[in-house]
Amino acid sequence: MKIVANKKLWKYLFWLGPFLIAVGLTVGLVSEQWGLISLAFLIVGIAIIGSWIIWQSYQTNLWKRRSTQAGTNALVATLAVLTILGLINFLGTRYHFQADLTENQLFTLAPQSGELVKALPQPVKIWVFDINQNPQDLQLLENYRRQSSKFNFEYVDPQARPGIAEKIGAKDYGEVYLEYGDKKELVQTINQNERLSEIRLTSRLQKLTSATTSKIYLLQGHGESQLSPGKGAISQAIEGLKDKNYTTEPLSLVENPKVPQDAAVVIVASPKRGLFEAEVKALQEYLNRGGSLLLMIDPNTDPKLDSLLKEWGVRLDNRLAVDVSSENVVGLGPAAPLVTEYGQHPITKDFRNDISFYPISRPLEITSVPGIQATPLLLTKQYPLSWAESDLESEKLEFNPDKDLKGPLTLGVALTRKQTPKSTVSTPTPTPLPSPTTQNKTSPTPTPSPLPSPTTQNKTSPTPAPSPLPSPTTENKTPPTPASQTPTESRLVVFGNSNFATDGLFNRQLNGDVFLNSVTWLNQQDQQPLSIRPKEPKNRRITLTSTQANVLTLSSLLFLPLSGLAAAVILWWKRR
Repeated sequence: MKIVANKKLWKYLFWLGPFLIAVGLTVGLVSEQWGLISLAFLIVGIAIIGSWIIWQSYQTNLWKRRSTQAGTNALVATLAVLTILGLINFLGTRYHFQADLTENQLFTLAPQSGELVKALPQPVKIWVFDINQNPQDLQLLENYRRQSSKFNFEYVDPQARPGIAEKIGAKDYGEVYLEYGDKKELVQTINQNERLSEIRLTSRLQKLTSATTSKIYLLQGHGESQLSPGKGAISQAIEGLKDKNYTTEPLSLVENPKVPQDAAVVIVASPKRGLFEAEVKALQEYLNRGGSLLLMIDPNTDPKLDSLLKEWGVRLDNRLAVDVSSENVVGLGPAAPLVTEYGQHPITKDFRNDISFYPISRPLEITSVPGIQATPLLLTKQYPLSWAESDLESEKLEFNPDKDLKGPLTLGVALTRKQTPKSTVSTPTPTPLPSPTTQNKTSPTPTPSPLPSPTTQNKTSPTPAPSPLPSPTTENKTPPTPASQTPTESRLVVFGNSNFATDGLFNRQLNGDVFLNSVTWLNQQDQQPLSIRPKEPKNRRITLTSTQANVLTLSSLLFLPLSGLAAAVILWWKRR
């Protein structure tokens, strides 16, 4: 009787353990504080259940049974699997990894977006004034937030929280605002047909975080590409520059042959007529003082820039670049070279082997010039897929060894020129701003005896070693050394084509990236991300004619079922 009473006592004690555990969990969950009381109930309950298991095993030799050992092994295996799954889940949450198998990497941030967010100097917040959280928009914002802890976003109902809507300036559902310090700007208005765009979000973010606004001048007056929308215009390229916080303005060098001092970059896009000598000289002087110039010169044109290009070691070839491999890919014929090989340069560093194409292009011939570093940007394919065609009248394109040039051809080049002693003399010795003529007038005054004429000064200034001792001359010859502290270097980018940046072709493949990255590099803002812009999803809709639609309907509703039925009848007939 005593043994039976002890068994009943332990049986009741066992049920007390789960009861105490339930009490401890209830107290902790309801109070949302895991204090001393809840932990005490949990510990006592677990201790009672453990004691009961030990007593039961002692009374019944539980651990010696084969069923107990098998059950224990199964329990340990189950716990091990659960532990492994928990660790995998923890690592997946802690270290995010995803594979984007879409063609345009639609679910992965472009390099420019990632670099921009990682370099944020202060917090940025995206306000989405909408009730519904679209999964596509939410995933895009999450991708941004993973790049930096300084990027945050929040969905707000403008009716439920009118104070925030009034503070930001939101007036309707679907508006997305970017807040950066005291600056607030509308990114876009989203709806069912238009979702949040990475292009617009990155562009607005770059615009707000940029400390300065650079001015881009576009030369006009020689039949250049028009800036407003139209045939052969570059209005989309202008909009791309504005999205990157540039301001654009047309430039005429006829009335005033001098490039403005605030010009960050000057663009000469497809001049149909030649420039005047004074205009070419103005561009040369602009480059000599550390300016940056982008030239896009089409075939069958002569902009009269040979003297400028010769200083940099560039010659415009009058032949036409031909690529027979692009006819079936681009659909524009062999006169639209397809480029997948790029030079090692910041402009093209993230292009890999992606595609850009240049309808109606002329090759460039590059020769080495002391003091100038040239890097080919765009290279066509090897011969026999690509060559420079000299016979532009012939309807059949064939390579002529006597007149034509074998590929690969250079369609674009980036050049830099450091400040040399000769270019330093063109600036005055005391300050770097006045023109070279003032230097010739002021230089003889401090050095009357050793330098009798300005010409001797110009000859001796590049080599300051012959006369370093006299005090007057040393005063004039020490300032050239700080020229290394003055900015800098001149930059020039030349393309034998302008069609790639025109409306309709600008947003195709990497064409827009080549243009915008070139301007950013010319602006000497190497701290800004130079990489591929975000891509919009491709339209994959299939447009069927009525005949094609009828064939598809008949094949799916009639031919396929009948073929399956016929196969079944044949198998039945053979097996019967």
